[in-house]
Amino acid sequence: MKDECLICRAPLEYLETDTMMECSICHKQEPSKTRCVSGHYVCNECHTSGMDAFIGLCLAETSRNPVEIIEKMMAMPFCHMHGPEHHVMVGAALLTAYRNAGGAIDLPGALEEMMNRGKSVPGGACGFWGACGAGISSGMFVSIISKSTPLKREPFALSHRMTARSLAAIGEIGGPRCCKRDSFLSILNAIDFVKENFGVEMEKPAVVCHYSAHNNQCIGRRCPFSRIR
Repeated sequence: MKDECLICRAPLEYLETDTMMECSICHKQEPSKTRCVSGHYVCNECHTSGMDAFIGLCLAETSRNPVEIIEKMMAMPFCHMHGPEHHVMVGAALLTAYRNAGGAIDLPGALEEMMNRGKSVPGGACGFWGACGAGISSGMFVSIISKSTPLKREPFALSHRMTARSLAAIGEIGGPRCCKRDSFLSILNAIDFVKENFGVEMEKPAVVCHYSAHNNQCIGRRCPFSRIR
């Protein structure tokens, strides 16, 4: 087994019901279903500490390729193999590539909004909500570029259709979870969706995973991004 706990590197376990946990870093107490087998718990805020560094990266970026952009974020110290940081990074990479491909948005404001929205989706949403945070992040991206609100008609529809499209692709592959795989699936589907509905064409690369050695639950050849065929 590769290590997973940020405190002791032990594997994680998921409980059936919420249990009051104390964060092993900041000592905040909150209900959660996740801890390591040694009993350590790290809250979402501590797990994503330093994530705001991605804003500077995005503002300086010129690429129209959101996969290339998110992989730069994945290489930053705040990003782990799995975690709620991906719920922000998917939308942020898409916003950046969209702007660079000619999309008319205020990127600094859009990134701040993406940060606020994405951080509200907790880790483990994929298994406990039936909605992966990476997929939700793609819907948040569309809601931001379309200026959706609960009272809008077409933007409301577009953002829901985007989330549904990403989640359908994620569900088609099945579990167990891989934040990298689900992020790539969401981004690739968003590239096509934006071209079809907004007329903005981001670059769509072929994705080959180089994270499998760090993932205890890698599904190998069942993953569409596996190097092994």
